[in-house]
Amino acid sequence: MTRAELSGRLDLDRETFDGIVEHARSDTPYEVCGLLATDDGERVTAHYPVPNSARSMTYYNMDPKSMLHAMNDMDDHGWELLAIYHSHTHTEAFPSPTDVELAFYPDAVYLIVSLQDAESPVLRAFNIVDGKITERVLTVEGEAAAAGPR
Repeated sequence: MTRAELSGRLDLDRETFDGIVEHARSDTPYEVCGLLATDDGERVTAHYPVPNSARSMTYYNMDPKSMLHAMNDMDDHGWELLAIYHSHTHTEAFPSPTDVELAFYPDAVYLIVSLQDAESPVLRAFNIVDGKITERVLTVEGEAAAAGPR
């Protein structure tokens, strides 16, 4: 498993965690993507599954209209973007060189769910700033999330 320096943490509620994993499984073998909003910088207030317009097994491209709708909804509610997520259906939950190259939101957390082991999905959280990857400790309802072997 590829590792990054640990820095920070992200807490998810069970519903959000399960929703992301369910979304990832819903379109296998293609990658899925989506956004999470917050009203306090920490807690998830909304989950926006966004269609992957690339419909690819190796990369994602958020459907522009759906992404705009999600961003407008966040603005309408006074929420902020907390996280951007996508799935890796055949590789580990670690940012690929393409993920790093396309990480345009330095304040967002990047969540990657891996379905490499379909029976035991792994969700990990990262910050990607100026090409540097750091990993956040991810918890679900206060318990460490399955991050795969360390």
